[in-house]
Parts: sequence; C-alpha cells; structure tokens
Amino acid sequence: MPIATSPLKLSIAIAATVLTVGGAARAQATPDTENGRYALSPAGDGFLRLDTRTGAVSTCTSSRAGWACYLVPDERAALDAEIGRLQADNDRLKTELAARGPAVSGKTDEALPKSDQLKKPEPKTAESERKIEIPLPSDRDMDRMMSFLERAWRRLIEMANRVQRDVNGGKI
Repeated sequence: MPIATSPLKLSIAIAATVLTVGGAARAQATPDTENGRYALSPAGDGFLRLDTRTGAVSTCTSSRAGWACYLVPDERAALDAEIGRLQADNDRLKTELAARGPAVSGKTDEALPKSDQLKKPEPKTAESERKIEIPLPSDRDMDRMMSFLERAWRRLIEMANRVQRDVNGGKI
C-alpha cells in the first residue's frame, strides 16, 4: 500500500539522509583524533599526527580501506642508542688499557713543552758538512753592477729615440 507523503516530510527525510551520510563522510575526511589525544597537521597527501601523551609522530594517509597511520622513525632514539654503544665501548677500552698496566716506564702526565713551529731543527753533523754558503757581493761588485745597469738603460733610451725618429720620418 502506497504511503502518502507530503513534500515537507519528503524534504525532511532527504535532509536527514544527507546529514547522516555527510556526517559519516566528514568523519572519514580526516583521521580520528581520539578526543584530543592527537594533534594533526596537513602534510603532503595526508597528515602528520602527534600523540600528545607519548610524543610519537606518525604519517597518516587515506586509502580505499580508510586512514592508515605509520610511525615516523625517531632519530633521537637512534642517536641515544649510538651514544650508549660508544660509551660502553669507551668504558670497555679503558678497562682493557688499565689491565695492561703502564706501557712505558717513567711516563708522566705533565704537558710537553711547546716547540716553535717556525724554528729550523739543528743540522746534523753530516748535513753541516755539506752546507753551502754564498757570500754577499762586495761594494766593488755592487758598483760594477750599477755601472752595467746605467749603460743598459742609456742604450735602451737611445734605441727608443731612434725608433721614434724612424717613425716620424727623421723629425723629432
């Protein structure tokens, strides 16, 4: 038997259906936050989810089956584990070294004196015998060199003047 429905009742029924379906769709539009336990931030095609109780971070993406969240690897935990491993190795090596006893007798904990990095080491006797010394020129040698340079400069100037005369056709 057909049910007589008024247009008003039909509109209310359609609105209720849309709100119910829309509410379910809207509820699946983002991952569940479980009453504020998780803080969500958009990231790429999904969300980053921070667990406010534990501090764990997950990436959440939507698929046909629904939302799936995967824990992001915690770099701090890996660093802490490596630091712990290195400290254990260091303690083990110190224990082994202490068990060996002193390796060198007369060893002190005093700092070594700093040496001058620019100072040349003292030559050995074999090297000092092969040492070649070049004497500085005497005043007479310096006078001969200055005389030579003066003559070379005068010749250079004379040659430049000749070239200038040749270019100008004999006129200066």
